[in-house]
Amino acid sequence: MTVSLNKIRWMLRLLGWIKIPLIGYVRPRLVNLDDNVAVVKIKLRRRTRNHLHSMYFGALAIGADVSGGIHAFYFSEKFKKRLSFAFKGMNADFIKRAETDVYFECTDGAVVKKAIEESIKTGERVNETVRVQAYSNQKELVAVFSMVISVKCY
Repeated sequence: MTVSLNKIRWMLRLLGWIKIPLIGYVRPRLVNLDDNVAVVKIKLRRRTRNHLHSMYFGALAIGADVSGGIHAFYFSEKFKKRLSFAFKGMNADFIKRAETDVYFECTDGAVVKKAIEESIKTGERVNETVRVQAYSNQKELVAVFSMVISVKCY
């Protein structure tokens, strides 16, 4: 079954408006989403910029959160299952200052899919680690995030 990219974009917007206002404030944009890869863009602007005119690390964390977690929405829609998910842990390595818009790329869709399938089978909460890389407009690596995602299907 295919999942509409526009539907996931709409779900992300609603999540920012209703459940997690910080996501709505930063306004991440879903650029690409398929079974393996999720790409999210956050523009560098007044809302996301720090006093050094680079992207604030809180905005970077929101980008990593959305990029790493959007596959959970994607696969819950694909499998038609209710899902509870959260991040249990996060490790971030900030490599250089992000002085442009930032693209967050998570290529661990298969890891999230496997966790959801295991949760469907066992009925238990499953924890997996996903990796998110953040790039500048010039394709320079800005930061690397390692995040523990916890999922449970109902």
